[in-house]
Amino acid sequence: MESNSATTQSFRYVLLLTLFCLSGSIALSQTKAESKMKNKEFCSNYNYSSDEKISYKETREVNISAGSLVNVDGKRNGGIKVRGENRSDVLVRACIQTLGATEEEARAFAKNIRIETGTTIRAEGVEESNWAVSYEILVPRSTNLKLSTYNGGIGISSVEGTMEFEAHNGGISLSDVAGDVKGKTQNGGVSVNLSGSSWKGGGLDLETKNGGVNLSIPENYAAHIETGTVNGGFKSEVNGLSAPADDENRSRGKRVNADLNGGGATVRVITTNGGVKISSSTGKIL
Repeated sequence: MESNSATTQSFRYVLLLTLFCLSGSIALSQTKAESKMKNKEFCSNYNYSSDEKISYKETREVNISAGSLVNVDGKRNGGIKVRGENRSDVLVRACIQTLGATEEEARAFAKNIRIETGTTIRAEGVEESNWAVSYEILVPRSTNLKLSTYNGGIGISSVEGTMEFEAHNGGISLSDVAGDVKGKTQNGGVSVNLSGSSWKGGGLDLETKNGGVNLSIPENYAAHIETGTVNGGFKSEVNGLSAPADDENRSRGKRVNADLNGGGATVRVITTNGGVKISSSTGKIL
């Protein structure tokens, strides 16, 4: 009887251990599947193609230790998106796109591209005109950033820190950011979505030469706002941020320099050739 009882207990133990391992394997498989799906969705947002050549696309993902600065060189072709999260490491997703006379050649180009994650995150490969690498990078919310692109946009959300970034041909999008933030683009629009009741940190200085400005400000936001355009229209839904009247041309060459709700840190968003639109928001980030 005791032997049968021991055998039954052993069977139950093995069964429970098997179920535990199986559930762990299923969870791990689900995590890997979710990661692959996120990679696929991220890479599908980019399209680097040619009517004369065959395109190829693949994603790579790597986790690296978080440091005081995330420095990304977008090289000639590719955009950069950085999002802050409650995490202690940095996740780098790279979308590699190549062009070739055949699919085999395009795949070969991709195989020869290396994603470096040392002091600077960047891609290295041959014949740079035939490939592009775009990044989605998840960082701790308190992170310093240095970003640059040539043909590609820059997007930053939910990050607080010292940030410097520059694009040549590409737009800039900021949402729920804070700190000492400076950026510019030569050709591209800029979009800024402010959150909370005031700017946290040194301020924002953002400029484009050729592109429109979209600035969204919560109703109770306190800051010193500087915005305007030399050649473009101006529209504001926020009281106290209307452009001064111009008898010669009421829709061009407008500039606002004013304290909003008592003032605070300076939020400067300027364009030379492009319109300005200031809208009111709830200040909540969904």
